[in-house]
Amino acid sequence: MFALLLLAALPLRAGEATNAPTERTLEQAELTTMLTQVLQQDYVKERGELELRLTQPWTAKKISDEPLTVKIIDMPTIGVTPSFIVRFELRNAHQAIGTWQLPVQAHVWREAWVAHSMLKRGDALADAEIDRERRDILVLHEPLADFSADRSTLEIAEPVGIGAPLFARSIRRMPVVHRGQIVQALVEDGSLSIAMKVEVLEDGAPGQTIRARNKQSLKDIRGKVLNEQTIIVSL
Repeated sequence: MFALLLLAALPLRAGEATNAPTERTLEQAELTTMLTQVLQQDYVKERGELELRLTQPWTAKKISDEPLTVKIIDMPTIGVTPSFIVRFELRNAHQAIGTWQLPVQAHVWREAWVAHSMLKRGDALADAEIDRERRDILVLHEPLADFSADRSTLEIAEPVGIGAPLFARSIRRMPVVHRGQIVQALVEDGSLSIAMKVEVLEDGAPGQTIRARNKQSLKDIRGKVLNEQTIIVSL
């Protein structure tokens, strides 16, 4: 009996296991990384690369040394913005550790086409001095221009200043028919097709619907540009 009591009183030697869970400290850098990952996956997705910064210091907390997950509880209805408040819950495999609310600042970076010289309306995009740069799309508020390496059919649709990004509205397809030009209009009504000469009243690119005037009746019609010599009119 005395021997058993003596063993129970002896301290554990180094390396001997205990049932007490080990602890670690959750620092601000780790929390920021975890929040960034979940917001990127669930909110930003493929729009760009999220960069997040806490604008209120996080007090390091002792937690059990187990895998940790973040669950977003509340966000702005419009999602990630340049400055917002996020409410989240931290959990381990067994239970919720706690709920917190923090103000954050965010940037969403992606490659954008940027003008390196003044671009004028009607300039050929193939000749434009533009290059790719990282820009924060959260402060741009509208879609960026996106086009293939072949720019030969595109032109500048509006003036773009030096250092400004090209938006989707900044470029357009080059017109292939021009105001005052005489082209052929194919009037289609079911299986019936009639060809007539018309005067183009506005510039148009393939696929665009433009106004034209019948040379005989002098009536205005609307047709879709097919190519440099033809528009299609559907009745």
